[in-house]
Amino acid sequence: MICALGSAVCFGTASVLQAVAARATAPGTGSGVDPALLLRALRQWRYLAGLALDGLGFLLQIVALRSIPIYAVGAALAASLAVTAVVAARLLRVRLSGVEWGAVGVVCAGLAMLGLASGDEGDHGGSTALRYVMLGVAVAVLLLGAVAGRLPDRGRALALGLGAGCGFGVVEVAVRLVDDVSPGALVANPAVYALLVGGGAAFLLLTSALQRGSVTAATAGMVIGETIGPALVGVVWLGDRTREGLGWLAVLGFAVAVAGALALARFGEAPEDGSPAGGSPENGSPEDGSPEGGSPVDQGSHA
Repeated sequence: MICALGSAVCFGTASVLQAVAARATAPGTGSGVDPALLLRALRQWRYLAGLALDGLGFLLQIVALRSIPIYAVGAALAASLAVTAVVAARLLRVRLSGVEWGAVGVVCAGLAMLGLASGDEGDHGGSTALRYVMLGVAVAVLLLGAVAGRLPDRGRALALGLGAGCGFGVVEVAVRLVDDVSPGALVANPAVYALLVGGGAAFLLLTSALQRGSVTAATAGMVIGETIGPALVGVVWLGDRTREGLGWLAVLGFAVAVAGALALARFGEAPEDGSPAGGSPENGSPEDGSPEGGSPVDQGSHA
């Protein structure tokens, strides 16, 4: 659980750096997913620093997934939004409302309940069919990104965010399905390809969603996609359980943590100015993804 929380800290801090870099990157000419956008973002030092934190977070996530149930790890990863909110309040001098500080506390309370109720990871290795299903879902995430380009702005952001969440969810499940790390076994395991395709697709869709649409809609979709589905797979097919008699506490903790994260969905991207979260669109609030206003850190770019 400590590794899961450490992963959330890394991801939450990285999202502030990556969001600022994505907004500072010149958009493409199309309305859908732009693979070149990711290449342009890689020229930003903030994006590279965020990727380094993502790498460390992923290593901690692997350790957590090999030790505790997927539902606990997923909820902890959703809690990275609370980290992002606190980092934005500290580094970008963004004022959090009382409700948002309360949401941070709710997330922490939910994670505490999960920590008390979580048992060991399931002992089911997962079937070959499940490995191929995860690969199919990863490919479907890419197709979803292509279709999302035809949707209206807010619908596009929600679809891209949901697709990114599903991609990250595939990674969570795939880590559990890789039980032999010898070269021959890795090459023959469909879960390895699911992990690579799902992770790459998730990064691409999330970058496009942050650059082009509503932050709140995109992040809410991502939180839903990366928590609920993987948790069900872990319980139903991989044997994840809770401590004896504490199943109710695990369900409550999961629901509370995810609800608190959804309340902080606007912090899926660093706010654009120092106005209080929840400010009006005219002030360039993060709610509508408006590029107006400047970051307190970098007035020369759109946060």
